[in-house]
Formats: sequence, C-alpha cells, structure tokens
Amino acid sequence: MTTSRDDRDRERRRAIIDAALACFLQFGYAKTSLEDIARRANLSRPLLYQKFPNKDAILAAVHESVFAALYPRVDEALAGRGGKRAKLAQVCELAVLGPWKLLEGAPMAKEFHAACATLAPAVAEKHARKLLSVVQQILGDRLAAEVFLLAVDGLTSDTPSLVVLRKRLGALVDRFAR
Repeated sequence: MTTSRDDRDRERRRAIIDAALACFLQFGYAKTSLEDIARRANLSRPLLYQKFPNKDAILAAVHESVFAALYPRVDEALAGRGGKRAKLAQVCELAVLGPWKLLEGAPMAKEFHAACATLAPAVAEKHARKLLSVVQQILGDRLAAEVFLLAVDGLTSDTPSLVVLRKRLGALVDRFAR
C-alpha cells in the first residue's frame, strides 16, 4: 500500500512540475497562477498545496528537474571514451543544448530563464557548480573552465536558434579543446 501511495505522490509531483513548466513557458512566471498549474495538472489547488507550499517552490522544482535528469548522462560522457574535444562537445550537447531545446520557441523562455536565476538562485548555483566541475575535469584547468562557461553564457545572450547555438558551441569547443 505504501508503494502505491509513494508512486501516486511521485506521479502527482511530476504532473505538477510538467504542468508548471508548460505554463511558465507559455504565460511566464509572473502571469502563471497556481490555479493555472493545478488545472493543467488535473489536480485541485489544495492537493497542489500539499505537494508545494507556493509558486516559488514549484519554480525551484521545475528548474531542478530540467537539469537533474541530465546529470547521469553528463557523468557517463565524462567517464566515457574520447578526447577532450569529444567529451566537451557531448557535455555541451547534453547540458546546454538539451535544455535549450526545451526553451526554443517558447513565448516566455527568456522570462522563465530569468525567473529561475532570480527566484531559485540556490538551484541555479548548484547547477553552475556541477557544470564547472565537469568542464574543469575535461579541460584540466579551473580558469579555462570558468572562461569557457562565461563564453557559453555569451553565446546564448541573443537567444539564438538551436542550429545557430550548436554551431557556436562547436566553434567554442574547437578553440578550448584542441
């Protein structure tokens, strides 16, 4: 009985996170209400409050879920075969382009990204540290990893298409992982 209850709780939590992401990307964080999220998740507001105390907690969970699913694959890429260039390219594909695919074309993608950084700074910092650690392991130098990641941030500042961002990242990887 406990297992089915735990499974149901996980399913509800996942439904809330998925619904919130869809709402945040369509309407923006500020204009998304808890009622919008509950309706999209096919849950009541009281049930939503049982899982999350407020909209900020939901945003943090959404932000966490976007990146947490990537870590096992990033770790596999890091441990896998290949040289610096291949590993760095694969990590960029997973940790930069993967989330970018999710945001591309969403009307409120920039606002969602800004809300994550502003309202869930601990989550954003955790992911930044993880990515820095991975890139540092590949490049063998913390300063080079920091500069690489600053450059990655610069490549996304004009919200390019996925195709353009992939080309930019390829050029950057080629420069850093010779």
